[in-house]
Amino acid sequence: MGPVLRLSRLCIPVLALLAACSDPAARTEAGAVAPGSAGLVQPNRAPPANFTTMKMSFSPVVKRAAPAVVSVFSQRTVRQIDPFFEFFGGGVPRNRVEGSLGSGSIVRADGVIVTNNHVIAGADEVMVQLADKRQFPAKVLLADERSDLAVLKINPGAESLPVLPLAAHEQLEVGDLVLAIGNPFGVGQTVTNGIISALARTEVGSGVGQYIQTDAAVNPGNSGGPLVDMAGNIIGVNTFIVSRSGSNSGVSFAIPAALVQRVVETAVGGAKSLVRPWLGLHTKAVDSEIASSLGMARPEGAVVTAVYPGSPAEEAGVGVGDLVISVDGQSVTDDSGLGYVAQTHRIGESLSLKLRKGGADRTVSIRLQAPPASPPRDQRTLSGRQPMQGATVINLSPAAADEFGLDPFQRGVLIIKIGNGFAARLGFQAGDILRKVNGRPVSTVAEAASALSTVGVATLTIERNGEEINARF
Repeated sequence: MGPVLRLSRLCIPVLALLAACSDPAARTEAGAVAPGSAGLVQPNRAPPANFTTMKMSFSPVVKRAAPAVVSVFSQRTVRQIDPFFEFFGGGVPRNRVEGSLGSGSIVRADGVIVTNNHVIAGADEVMVQLADKRQFPAKVLLADERSDLAVLKINPGAESLPVLPLAAHEQLEVGDLVLAIGNPFGVGQTVTNGIISALARTEVGSGVGQYIQTDAAVNPGNSGGPLVDMAGNIIGVNTFIVSRSGSNSGVSFAIPAALVQRVVETAVGGAKSLVRPWLGLHTKAVDSEIASSLGMARPEGAVVTAVYPGSPAEEAGVGVGDLVISVDGQSVTDDSGLGYVAQTHRIGESLSLKLRKGGADRTVSIRLQAPPASPPRDQRTLSGRQPMQGATVINLSPAAADEFGLDPFQRGVLIIKIGNGFAARLGFQAGDILRKVNGRPVSTVAEAASALSTVGVATLTIERNGEEINARF
């Protein structure tokens, strides 16, 4: 039994590698530029031709992908007072330089690179080191905090750099073999392997909506690096891990390539921010209790709980109580999954929603629009002897809510910045929403400014992180 057991153990990785590289006839060589893809090359369709070329290793894939993986270094200057002197109300501010290390992928031969936003956030200087150790200063074309993606540009002159194609529409499956490439802990370019552990994870992270989960080892420094398939295509950008120790524990998450491509195309097109398409509806995941009340055999889809007046969803005929079964053929389980699919589309494109109500199914087409900026922003910094002196506020609209990652159905007056003044000393924070002044609701900046200018003693109702706070000043 000993030799048989050893032979079976040997066959398992061999069969896995063969399966990962099967069906070569269904693939074509990379290099062509896809129409309307901002110059991005099409995904590779030519894995190693046979088992002999694989040599029982991932080296052919690594040789194809690794030259296009870079290290990203950023520096920012922070003004800081020694905590000891600050405690006694004194101290002189000093500048301290903080550094950040991450990884990235070259996605265009002229030096366009994609990485994580948190790698370069607040940086005064960004440097990129290629796989061959050459270093270039990088310009930030676009940084999107909500998706945690950033697009950089270096200038390689007339040189055509190696690139990694984005497999934005590849049909992934749980169990597919993947490689993670990056610079963990700053030790240098490192390759780890694993499988796709789960797809469309919506219960983790924020901003993206759904993630690819993998057990490939990802550690600090891997952030922004690629998760690649066995053809050397980017299927995701590694962004965070779940770990009690802060190091790899086999649960890491990547931003899917479809959203990555959307962000890169936006940046290359010259935009400085990503405008997310607006559907104008809220949904709630169907659990066992809701499924039972609807007479469903099993939990499926998401129930529409609210529709914004005049939104694309309302124009398409979506109503409260409709059950969303799928969007563009993908199953829907909650608001996050629906929002993710919308993010991967451009303004003006259409989504196909399969709806069910009263046992009957129907399909509607929603034409995507930008979130409306109504009411107008009306940004101003409050002044005078009143509690919110020095706070910069705006009217909340779907557009403003999208910009700051808030619920687009919210109304009110949003604090976006705290300057010098009473507001800073009294503990107001950016992100607070002013709801009431002396018990009277305020819904616009004009109403808030008027109400605050006429009060002596004021009781303000502030919403912070979903909770209401009443404070008397």
